[in-house]
Amino acid sequence: MGFLAIALGASGAHGPVHDKLVAAGELAHWETAVQYQLPHAVVLLLLTLLASSKPIMVWAWRLFFVGILLFSGSLYVLAYTGTKWLGAVTPLGGLSFMAAWVLIAMSAKGK
Repeated sequence: MGFLAIALGASGAHGPVHDKLVAAGELAHWETAVQYQLPHAVVLLLLTLLASSKPIMVWAWRLFFVGILLFSGSLYVLAYTGTKWLGAVTPLGGLSFMAAWVLIAMSAKGK
């Protein structure tokens, strides 16, 4: 996910993908997708390395992964194709991110 965030960020910043996004007025959506994907990819890595044996953290990892797919993925496709109905999917990814953060907070309760 981290590699993908960097690759998609670079393609949105340079070359033909950048030109297409600018022409369509969709560069901001692309940048938002990258801005959410990259830090959450780091969170996936940290959860894998530090907390993969705790069931609550496994669910947090899953929710972060789904959040990246739904939030960033819908924004990438919306920006590149202009498929506006995908804007309705994006908030589901945001809810998934929020649920994952709540699970992490719950796991820290009492520490």
